[in-house]
Amino acid sequence: MEDLEIRPATAEDIPAIVAMLADDPLGAQRESSDDVTPYLAALDRLASDPNQHLVVGAREGRVVGTLQLTVIPGLSRRGSTRSIIEGVRIHADERGSGLGTRLIEWAIGESRRQECQLVQLTSDNTRTDAHRFYERLGFMASHVGFKLHL
Repeated sequence: MEDLEIRPATAEDIPAIVAMLADDPLGAQRESSDDVTPYLAALDRLASDPNQHLVVGAREGRVVGTLQLTVIPGLSRRGSTRSIIEGVRIHADERGSGLGTRLIEWAIGESRRQECQLVQLTSDNTRTDAHRFYERLGFMASHVGFKLHL
């Protein structure tokens, strides 16, 4: 894993990121690499917001993982700041290699650096392997999540 570079995502990384987002039954229903325009627009929005961190894990110039970390200042918990980890994806060839652990450790470290008191994430109910992975890293399933599609 010493050859792994974790760095901010660039426009050149978007096709690889979208491919990883689409590489499972859930992602295949909501992602499309036919037109990267909306993804590039999203990258511009993310890059302009200092509380957003879209990163990739790259090995020998090849993007092999990604995640988004969002830092949220808040009023609750005595004015604490929290972070949310989203969109964690590992290239199929790299699963089980420790790459996911390295990316999550980066996100936790960055959250500490930004003085967050809590790191949270959500995972679809069907992703039972991911749930075991997050629990192994110390995350607890402590809340029930709700979504409203607009």
